[in-house]
Amino acid sequence: MSEKLVNLKSSVIAYCTEIGADSLLIQGAGGNVSWKENGILWVKASGTWLAEALEKDIFIPVDLVHMQAALSKGDFTVSPLVSGESNLRPSIETQLHALMPHNVVVHVHSVVVLAHLVCDGWYENFQALLDDTISWTAVDYKKPGAELAEAVYSALEKIRNANVVFLQNHGVVIGGADVEEIRQTLNTIINTLCIPLKKQSKILDKINPIQIDDNSIYSPVSDACIHELAINLEFFSCLDTHWALYPDHVVFLGAAPNTFESIEDFHDYLTTNIEKPELVFIKNIGVFVNDNFNMAKLEQLRCYYDVLSRINELSKVNILNQSQIGELLNWDAEKYRMHVAN
Repeated sequence: MSEKLVNLKSSVIAYCTEIGADSLLIQGAGGNVSWKENGILWVKASGTWLAEALEKDIFIPVDLVHMQAALSKGDFTVSPLVSGESNLRPSIETQLHALMPHNVVVHVHSVVVLAHLVCDGWYENFQALLDDTISWTAVDYKKPGAELAEAVYSALEKIRNANVVFLQNHGVVIGGADVEEIRQTLNTIINTLCIPLKKQSKILDKINPIQIDDNSIYSPVSDACIHELAINLEFFSCLDTHWALYPDHVVFLGAAPNTFESIEDFHDYLTTNIEKPELVFIKNIGVFVNDNFNMAKLEQLRCYYDVLSRINELSKVNILNQSQIGELLNWDAEKYRMHVAN
């Protein structure tokens, strides 16, 4: 491998670790990154964490020539051919990375960008705010994988010099010659689209666990900001109506929230329901989880709070419909990603 390619690989891995540690850009196993070299697409493995790029071997080599040949013929369902052996699967978004012509491709779920992308009028706002600072295109919400890749392919056919693709109710994809170009573009986007945070409510100094029985307890989440979702009544009223904002939220946290008006109501619910929810929101009290609730889910829950707290007009929020939610929850590829991410 040439020194240039070695430097590219090391810079990409270092950048993955950097953005993977920034929960405003990447949440747990979310997001994906790739780079191209000598007919090989190195793409993040499904379910792995970018934050662990320096510690673990999270990238898989895929035959890029094979992928591009299929994509050029309109085959967006093409299965990646892995070069070598691996117990992991390439990212669900491998087709998207293969069709982007850039050396490096980075897909992040920036909360600043998401706060726009989940609301009515985001496209027109981007036209006004971004102006000509970057070359970009955009697509309506599509199921991740083949459907999204086909939509992005069509969008790039119309604007061939675009190095940024905004994905409605999903995130942003950035292509560049190297990491530094990606970094500059992402910084421009975030600085331009930045939205001030809403004022926080006063969180209780101590929130007690909820004892269910001798063997079962619900603990308050460790992240104090997340309790805003139950204590801020504007946020609490949004839980049932503005839940399914983007794919990872649904995949990791489910189709709908479990909200209760009081601890007593929660206890009453448990007496008539065998299955105990992992996550519950209790009005004016806080947010509670059982032992099954893992760090990957906590990252997504914090992301949800981070997005909501940046939306000025919650009445303009668009959510995924029941059909779109069902596609995500019944998809084997996402079930596999959940299993690896845990």
